[in-house]
Amino acid sequence: LLWAAGLRDLTDVPPGQGYTGHAFNDYNHCDATCMLGDVAHNLNDGQDRVAGIAVNNRLGPGIERASLPELGVGGSWSTCTNGCNREPPRDVAHVQFRSRVAFKLVWCPPTFASFVLVDDAGGLLCSGTP
Repeated sequence: LLWAAGLRDLTDVPPGQGYTGHAFNDYNHCDATCMLGDVAHNLNDGQDRVAGIAVNNRLGPGIERASLPELGVGGSWSTCTNGCNREPPRDVAHVQFRSRVAFKLVWCPPTFASFVLVDDAGGLLCSGTP
């Protein structure tokens, strides 16, 4: 999933400096967000910020370090899903980075043993059971 999201597997660096060990490994960091280079350093601040996310949420240096450079200008991150249930979405991808979600990892109830990957509009991209 990290490679598909354009990210390196970095677990030997501190959080905020490119650590990707959390990506797709918890309930919240499930959105693969690709962004233009000029928004990677956007902060979660001002009146238009994501509720439940740290003020500032300085991710730019980590995005630069973790993004696969061979994919070109810009970067990727596994952003928080907080606010994705609103219309229009009010999550980190859409609000802080002014980007769309490339794919979202969703574990399927009732057993949560299988998953789907969906695009920003909820269209099915693939599914599986590890």
